[in-house]
Amino acid sequence: MARAHRLTGSPKSHGFSFPPEWARQSAVWFSWPRPEGISFPGRYHEVPENLARILGAIVSRQRVHIIVPNENWEIIVRQQLALHGVPLARVRFFHIPTNECWCRDHGPAFVTRRGRGGKRELAVVDWGYNAWGGKYPPYDADDAVPERVAEALGLPWFRTPIVMEGGAVDFNGEGCVLTTESVLLNENRNPELSKRRIERALCEWYGQEKVLWLGDGIEGDDTDGHIDDLARFLDARTIVTAVEDDPRDPNHAVLQENLRRLKTLRDAKGRPFDLVVLPMPERLEHDGQRLPATYLNFLFINGALLVPTFGRNARTRTALARLQAALPKRDVVGIDCTELIWGLGAIHCLTQQQPAV
Repeated sequence: MARAHRLTGSPKSHGFSFPPEWARQSAVWFSWPRPEGISFPGRYHEVPENLARILGAIVSRQRVHIIVPNENWEIIVRQQLALHGVPLARVRFFHIPTNECWCRDHGPAFVTRRGRGGKRELAVVDWGYNAWGGKYPPYDADDAVPERVAEALGLPWFRTPIVMEGGAVDFNGEGCVLTTESVLLNENRNPELSKRRIERALCEWYGQEKVLWLGDGIEGDDTDGHIDDLARFLDARTIVTAVEDDPRDPNHAVLQENLRRLKTLRDAKGRPFDLVVLPMPERLEHDGQRLPATYLNFLFINGALLVPTFGRNARTRTALARLQAALPKRDVVGIDCTELIWGLGAIHCLTQQQPAV
């Protein structure tokens, strides 16, 4: 195995960029939740089965890498997966401490480049992490995960103190990064940085050319409004978003404003995007709290799209049908995530893809 080492400068200065999620993958990463965590208070016993459904869909196509704190937890998770019929041949475990399970936000950001002889090379970006603006301390173990992963894989890595979460950004593979003002301009992340400096950081550390901004997030999203609940790229020229038809719902005005903005956005070559519009799921609550259920928290894997669903109903059927029509060469697979959304996240929030090289 190669020796992990820190690289100076930015990924862009070394020719690295963050690939689109639909690019070929070698693995999907998870940080396995534990009952002492704060994400699923009183409901942890319902979570492993739901996670097993997601892993089962992935391991049929590619590898899964699971972060657990130690060997004892590896044994526990192996037993949980076996209980729910998940084959373990493509599952690899990494012993790395974590605070919580939201790997999209605290996990490694993998960037790639063409090296000598045209061979693709992989590196890790280690952004700062403060648990969505300091809401859920402690988060020191989560903040250390990217460097620990780079060391385990023998990969070079970059470090920046700028606070970032993987769910706050989405990429089209042709130089554009999509994000929200409610997160990246929030004073609880990088209060010393102006909008222009944040745009420069996104382009330098993700290897991009243009930042596309939306506004606020949906009700119940404790991240302040991650893009992976609002709008996602389906390909370089297509963005899928959601609308809420009920004008009495607080999400109605927010999503209409974001739809208006999406219609004005242009890619790095000045071209408008094609738009696909999904319904929002039916309203879900827990102890009077609105839950951030959305079909947009999906995950691209090799040959498929895994979509969180929340019961079998007309809205779910419409969302899956529209996604399948937009992605005819992929299998669109709905996975019920009702148990997971109690933790205020779903499939995309729990995962981080590793590009193939």
